Amino acid sequence: MAALALGPSPARRDVLTRRIRLLVAATIAYNVVEAGVALTAGAMASSTALIGFGLDSVIEVSSAAAVAWQFSAHDHAVREAREHRALRIIAVSFFALAAYVAVDAVRALTGAGGSSPSVPGIALAALSLAVMPFLSAAQRRAGRELGSASAVADSRQTLLCTYLSAVVLAGLVLNATLGWTWADPVAALVIAAVAVKEGRDAWRGKGCCAAGPSGACRTPQSTPQTTSKTEEKK
Repeated sequence: MAALALGPSPARRDVLTRRIRLLVAATIAYNVVEAGVALTAGAMASSTALIGFGLDSVIEVSSAAAVAWQFSAHDHAVREAREHRALRIIAVSFFALAAYVAVDAVRALTGAGGSSPSVPGIALAALSLAVMPFLSAAQRRAGRELGSASAVADSRQTLLCTYLSAVVLAGLVLNATLGWTWADPVAALVIAAVAVKEGRDAWRGKGCCAAGPSGACRTPQSTPQTTSKTEEKK
């Protein structure tokens, strides 16, 4: 009988924890700057898309802050105990984002105000489209290996920001070049639907599965388990 441990070793777990802390800190710092620029540029151009983009950054900061709070504990058991509450905060952030984007999109489609072209907004959306996928992928890999549903959920929040960056960029460019004011709100409704799904998954603690060497799935709330393998000689 040979015992095979699933999940990362304590040393590897510490490395992954430090990595997630750094990624979360970088995400918070970037989104604070992004929110300030987007809200300012949106107000100047009367762009509901840019203002919504800025508010999305604020919501993403709250999501990342929840994960930072969870991983601020040095004891692994304390971090796991905080997992459930962090997931709830992230889920509510997704729902808030979906509600705002949906309402804003409907207002835009019904012709509630127009916006002026915004070069700073286009530049910001393009930069976010380049930066966010890397932050999201790195945190998602670390979160899955560690078995942290909250870290994976927060990486999805960052990935959603990538999608929203693409939507905002397309809307701003089409509005500035062709005057297609309907493109942004239609795509934003799709983003809102995705946000609702991700929020529901985060609330249920779904979407995170850490695979061990044998390919088995370890749930985030469980402690490292062992499995045994019997070798039979024929």
